Amino acid sequence: MTIKQPIRIGRINFANAWPIFYNFPHDQFKDEVEFISQVPTSLNQALARNEIDMAAVSSFAYGQDFSQYVLLPDLSVSAFGEVQSLLLFHQKPIAELGQGTIALPTTSATSVNLLKILLTKFNGIRPQYQYAAPSLNDMMKQADAALLIGDDAIKAKWTNSDYKVMDLGEMWRRATGKWMSFAVWAVRKQVVEEQPELVARIYKAFLYSKQMSLLNLKPLIAEAQQTIGGNEAYWQRYFTQLKYDFGPEQWEGLQLYYDYAYDLGLLPHKVPIQIWQDTKLNRVKE
Repeated sequence: MTIKQPIRIGRINFANAWPIFYNFPHDQFKDEVEFISQVPTSLNQALARNEIDMAAVSSFAYGQDFSQYVLLPDLSVSAFGEVQSLLLFHQKPIAELGQGTIALPTTSATSVNLLKILLTKFNGIRPQYQYAAPSLNDMMKQADAALLIGDDAIKAKWTNSDYKVMDLGEMWRRATGKWMSFAVWAVRKQVVEEQPELVARIYKAFLYSKQMSLLNLKPLIAEAQQTIGGNEAYWQRYFTQLKYDFGPEQWEGLQLYYDYAYDLGLLPHKVPIQIWQDTKLNRVKE
């Protein structure tokens, strides 16, 4: 008899994903799951290398290795407009950045390529890019603009008084009129085939966690204030402005993102959105 290993689940180390993880019923799984917390780029790499089995990953990472994954429906970090944690800091007008340099964080793939799409496709500019540690002051010493994401972006905006700030979620909405999904829940196809019942249970547990978190945001808000800062009103708006669903509207926006990424050579192939199907749920899009 083969002893099944626990399913290794990657957890994003940013507040924007908290609602889906915060109320996960760990006691229902005992030794069946193992959580690994990392920044998005590390989770992207771990899932691609088969070091974890399921993860909240950058949407771009799914596009790179979609043949290995399926996506869980109704779970994402998405927005129709402002995100508040995906920010471009700059002094020069956007139109003048084409001759300049933009400092990029090493913590996310989706946002970096979203910025390239927005600047090239919709503003007609191709600045130089360089990667840097996510410190606004240090980034701006060597570049004309800086992209920050997640908790780094939130804290930088609170203390920033020198730079203009553009929200990439709002830029995308204005340019396309579509939703944007920044993180998705991907599962390796091999794991779905080998442990379908456990995958289904984990999926339902994530849906439960999301529902419970959104019904009562106070514990998340209190933890965010304690660990990151800010006031209650800020975090109430932050968690309610982000959306955690992943249905046809989000699929449509993400498909457009993948199409643009392919058109600009950021992805080497067209990307189909493949949605995991629990036969009992009868939901699939390929």
